[in-house]
Amino acid sequence: MALEDAGGEVDGAFTRPDPRGLSYEAAYGGALSFLRRRYTKELSGVDVAVSGVPFDLSVTNRPGCRLGPRAIREASSLQPFDPPYGWGFDPLSEFTVVDYGDLAFDYGRAAGFPAALEAHIRTILAAGAAPLTMGGDHYISYPILRALAEVHGPLSLLQFDAHSDTWPDEDRDRLDHGTMFYKAVKDGLIDPARSVQVGIRTTNDTDLGFHVIDAREVHEAGAAAVAAKVRGILSDQKTYLTFDIDCLDPGTAPGTGTPVWGGLSAGQAAILLRDLAGITLVGGDVVEVSPPYDPSGATAVAGAHVMTEILCLWAWTRRKGGQA
Repeated sequence: MALEDAGGEVDGAFTRPDPRGLSYEAAYGGALSFLRRRYTKELSGVDVAVSGVPFDLSVTNRPGCRLGPRAIREASSLQPFDPPYGWGFDPLSEFTVVDYGDLAFDYGRAAGFPAALEAHIRTILAAGAAPLTMGGDHYISYPILRALAEVHGPLSLLQFDAHSDTWPDEDRDRLDHGTMFYKAVKDGLIDPARSVQVGIRTTNDTDLGFHVIDAREVHEAGAAAVAAKVRGILSDQKTYLTFDIDCLDPGTAPGTGTPVWGGLSAGQAAILLRDLAGITLVGGDVVEVSPPYDPSGATAVAGAHVMTEILCLWAWTRRKGGQA
C-alpha cells in the first residue's frame, strides 16, 4: 500500500494484502486496529503480536482502563502514515507486526484471569513472536512475566511508573496492581539487581533491590543522562519493559487511574525511550490508560506513541542482530 492508493484504501485491518508496510487510509475512518495492522489469529511468520487486555479490577482510584486497548488503537490511527520520527527506519515495513486482538476471559470469574492471560502469551511465544500488550490495569504484567520467564528465565524489568508496585503481599491468589512486582521477585521471575524503576514518586520502603530513578532525578539530570544510566544497569540482559501511563504527569496524561503530580512530560518520555536503543527486549506493555477521564484523548495518544517506541526498540535490536 502506498500514498497513491489512499483514495481506495480502507479497512486495512481486514483488507491489507501484505501485513508489512505503512498505511494511508484516512485516520478518521476504517476498521480500527493497532497502527492499522492486520487483525489475525494466525501467527506463522509474525515478529510481534499486539494484544489488548481489557482487564480492570484493582486500580486504586478511577476505573476505566478496561477501555484502554480500544482507545490506544483509535489513537494509533494517526501514526502509520510515516516512519516513526528519529529512528531512521520503518519497523512496519521491515517486520511483520499484527494485531492479535483482545484476550478473552470470563469477567465473572476473575480468579481464572491470570491463567487465561498466561495461556494467551504462551501461544504467542510458541509461534516465535514477541508479545506487545495494551492494558488494562497493571496487574497484567505479572501473568505475562510468568509466561516469558518459562522461556527466557529470570528477566530484567524496566518499569516506567509513578508507583513501585512492590508492596508486600504473600497471597499469590490476590489480583492486585500494586503488589505484582513484589510477587514477581519472590517467584524468581525478575532479577531486581538488573532492573530499573523510572519516574517513581510515591513512598514505599520495600524496594527489593531495584534501581530506583525517581521523577526528580529525571527532571534534574535530564532524560538523556537517565537513559544512559538505565542502559548501563540493564546491559545486555533480556528485559521486559512496562509503561504505566501514570509515569507521565497528569497534566500530560490525565486519563489514568492513579494520577500523581510531578511526573514526566511527554518530551522526557520520548527522549528516554528513543535513547534506550540497544537494550534487549523480549516484550512490553502499556497499562492503565483510562479514557473516560480524558475527553481530549491525549492519554491514549501518549499510550499509542509509547507502544510504537517499544516496537522500535525491539525492532532496532533485531536489526542489529540481537536476540529478542
